[in-house]
Amino acid sequence: MPEQLPESYLAVLKQAEGFVAQEIVPRGERLGLGEPLAALSAEVRAASKQAGFFYKTQPEAFGGAPAGALELTMLREYWASANSELTRFIFGPGPGILHEASGELASQFLKPVMAGEKRGAFGFTEPDSAPRPTWAVLANDELTLNGQKSYVTGGDTADFLSILVNVEDPNGAKLGTAMVVVDRAAAGVVLEDTFTSMEGGGHAAFRFEAVKVPSWQMIGKLGEGMPRALANIGNVRLMVAAEAMGMSLWALDYLNQHLLAPHRTGGSLGDKEGVRLRYAELRIQAFAGRSVLYRAARRADGPDNSVNEVIAAKVFCTEVASTIIDWAVQLVGGQALVVGHPLEALYRRVRSLRLVEGANDLLRLNLAKGNLELGKGDL
Repeated sequence: MPEQLPESYLAVLKQAEGFVAQEIVPRGERLGLGEPLAALSAEVRAASKQAGFFYKTQPEAFGGAPAGALELTMLREYWASANSELTRFIFGPGPGILHEASGELASQFLKPVMAGEKRGAFGFTEPDSAPRPTWAVLANDELTLNGQKSYVTGGDTADFLSILVNVEDPNGAKLGTAMVVVDRAAAGVVLEDTFTSMEGGGHAAFRFEAVKVPSWQMIGKLGEGMPRALANIGNVRLMVAAEAMGMSLWALDYLNQHLLAPHRTGGSLGDKEGVRLRYAELRIQAFAGRSVLYRAARRADGPDNSVNEVIAAKVFCTEVASTIIDWAVQLVGGQALVVGHPLEALYRRVRSLRLVEGANDLLRLNLAKGNLELGKGDL
């Protein structure tokens, strides 16, 4: 664990270790024996509420005890290092893009989300074939939306979509961007396709055909759409970086055991100098990746802009994780390619992380722009 974490955080981590041992591992074994995921996930949520972890992603207004970026990063990395499908049910639903919703927007959408009665999905990406970015015409306190969104994660089962739109007046004058909440059941919302990506995530593509939305379903003020969308994405990028390093820790632990085990050639695979050189390099990269991750998390908890640092963490940590897991597969050998092997599953999951919440090379360009044109970012 990186140094200089507060004693209170280390106490939380100790509690998290006990939670995984007592609540996650036994249920993971039951899941492997065929018990339904839905029932086991409900048990995990109940246990998490009792332990207090469930509320760390929820606002105080909804009975939560929200943790800061550093504490959440520490826990997310640890949950991922357990390599269990059940750890994703430990934290309760957070407000996400709706965190500042008020009035009717809060009562109709935010409160049901926090109560677990509704689910939302975030629509940001447009297909390459789209004729223009999704837009809306504002007139008489009503938006008329047209356009497309692709790769809406969880969109096929969501109750509503929070989508980024470009707003204009009836004469075509640009008014700015807005994040708009759209009911899935609204007239003109067309589910075009559902698909599963290689790591197992479910996604959807939507088309919007003259969808009527009252203006109170805009999140915040007109013109705040892009900044709000990027802030939400930034929070998720730090989460992705933490998960990537947690996956790396699990893979290195698995590899450690494999290299120390008896080998058919006599001795162990870890006795070979070439293997040791490669294994040492992976541990060096993990050390560097975790250092980047925790420095970015501390920055995110501070008052200064952290966009570039979070971008750096997302890019660096996901690429470190990709290298570590790729070489773990190589050193374990052909058995790690068999469907169902834990490294095979991790290999598919980690590949997706270099694309989610911004493709890594696009983020590199954003980081350079943030520094060269806006003067953002510290080394």
